Amino acid sequence: MKEIQAKTPWRGSMGDVPMHIDYFEGSMFEAVEKIAAACPDSIAFDFMGKSTSYRKFVQGVETCAKALKTIGIREGDKVTIALPNCPQALYMFYAVNLVGAVANMIHPLSAEKEIEFYLNESESLTAITLDQFYHKFERIRQNTKVVNIIIASIKDELSKPIKAGYMLTEGRRIERIPEGAPVILWKDFLRLSKHCFYNYKVQRASDDPAVILYSGGTTGTTKGIVLTNKNFNALGQQVIAANPMFRPGDRMLAAMPIFHGFGLGVCIHTMLSQGGRCVLVPRFTPESYAKQIVKYRCNFIAGVPTLYEALLRLPGMDGADLSCLKGVFSGGDSLSAELKKKFDKFLYDHHATVQVREGYGTTETVTACCLTPAHMYREGSIGLPFPDIYIKIVKPGTDEELPYGQEGEILLAGPTVMKEYMGHPEETEKTLRTHDDGLTWVYTGDLGTMDEQGFVYFRGRAKRMIVSSGYNIYPAQIENILDAHESVLMSCVIGVPDSYRMQKVKAFVKLMPGVAADEEMKKTLMEHCRRNIAKYAMPCDIEFREELPKTLVGKVAYRMLEEEELKKNA
Repeated sequence: MKEIQAKTPWRGSMGDVPMHIDYFEGSMFEAVEKIAAACPDSIAFDFMGKSTSYRKFVQGVETCAKALKTIGIREGDKVTIALPNCPQALYMFYAVNLVGAVANMIHPLSAEKEIEFYLNESESLTAITLDQFYHKFERIRQNTKVVNIIIASIKDELSKPIKAGYMLTEGRRIERIPEGAPVILWKDFLRLSKHCFYNYKVQRASDDPAVILYSGGTTGTTKGIVLTNKNFNALGQQVIAANPMFRPGDRMLAAMPIFHGFGLGVCIHTMLSQGGRCVLVPRFTPESYAKQIVKYRCNFIAGVPTLYEALLRLPGMDGADLSCLKGVFSGGDSLSAELKKKFDKFLYDHHATVQVREGYGTTETVTACCLTPAHMYREGSIGLPFPDIYIKIVKPGTDEELPYGQEGEILLAGPTVMKEYMGHPEETEKTLRTHDDGLTWVYTGDLGTMDEQGFVYFRGRAKRMIVSSGYNIYPAQIENILDAHESVLMSCVIGVPDSYRMQKVKAFVKLMPGVAADEEMKKTLMEHCRRNIAKYAMPCDIEFREELPKTLVGKVAYRMLEEEELKKNA
């Protein structure tokens, strides 16, 4: 193994970054509780004009934990959280941890069949979602083991003046939950805490399962990634160590979604476990993002390249003062050199003294494990490993390490490496491998190189995947859904270039003999997709073909279709 840590050039104008950290050994909740004990009156988070202190936050988590205990949640049980970035999501996330259960984090905009899959894959007994998503859960509930569905509402966490405005606008569009529906409303749920008097706190070890996030892994098949307390606590300490300009009380704009490792690990847990302040953005748009940066004078922001592309075009940012920024992070997809130059100029023109810093990671390591130093940039690089993170480049699929500058598969090792793929031991065995150096390495399926200073360069994905607005989309999953329709003989899904999202999804379909390839059929298939595919992964277009190109072994030649689309867009 190359001794990367010994030559990591982190030291510089922003202070010294340690090569090794002594990690907190408690649970995620205990890490936050420790901060609350030291700084009870500091603000933990802001939500739509309302601030909550660490003291009140911990009290809220304990109330929620007692209510969970009352409805029967026990150590090791799975609780599905399908919420945007709102206070109820934070209370529930840490309460699940406090009672020794496991938080199963899913996208609230997931299609019904996806929700059913996530509930069954995790064997969740309880789920919490917003009132506006109740009907999706209710339609598939009978196909799962879920006993209780808790319904939260954004209005429950708003101050009176903002609540009145919300009910006149957003609130009016939400379909009413039927009288007597078999659910527990959030306020009723919290009242159940009065029936639990003791024994709701469960001692959990740092290596115990705590969170399930979802990813396609290296095969493109959706799998639950089991992450531990230590994975998240270590990430929080690493992020702060790599950003010595951070001070307790600094504000992080928490707009990245909490069902994603980037949003949950960096924007939420890193801040709350290290004394930061989260500015929660429930509905993520470039406009809401920009407004909150300026309103709260945020010190740290994180986003995907498409977000920064959108901010460049927002007239509302004209004249905005961004001198408050200490850190601007980009992840989820490659940041082009051209976009970096444009956004760095945008930051400079708005009085910021920092530049955008690119990072890299996988959900198998929670999220980021590599970051560009604030004082040292290499064009095309995704940065340097965090403290205690090791990266090496090997001949794909092997443990044969390659020389500096030679392209191979990126491998990761360190304290944020996942426990396993839930219920997929064979996949776990392929992805997590222990080498002669004694470390357990994640085989990412990503291709890259490393230079002699330890800077890593991302070169592409060995696995077939579309990245759209920072979301990982696996073509095979969408093809399976299309192929399941009675009118479809065969399909192929690819990513096509898009100036805003980087890529968008396009489907090519060969229909069954005798089925008309007309607009009516396209509408039918689009509706079929809407019922089974999350909004962010929906095809922007379906093109009918009499034949799909094939490889020599008879597989659909998706690369030929990709080349066709590139020529069209050239």
